[in-house]
Amino acid sequence: MIVRIMGEGQVEIGDGHFPELNKLDDELLAELEGGDEAGFRRTLGALLDAVRRLGEPLPDDALEPSELILPAPDATLDEVRQMLGDDGLIPG
Repeated sequence: MIVRIMGEGQVEIGDGHFPELNKLDDELLAELEGGDEAGFRRTLGALLDAVRRLGEPLPDDALEPSELILPAPDATLDEVRQMLGDDGLIPG
């Protein structure tokens, strides 16, 4: 799956990594719902770090459509709430 982090670039992530990413996404959703700003910051950073670590960066000139778009590291609680789907940021 091609994933874009807003303000950064794209990475390709294998399907086998999504259980780890979904766990972080579930934590982030709980922190959003509870208004836990500190937890939200920590978990958003961990989620984006995991995407960077697990993904294979695409070249800057690649024109692949992103199947998943994640917020920038400095996104606010409200900005991330607007990006949420029924399953959180990451489907599944």
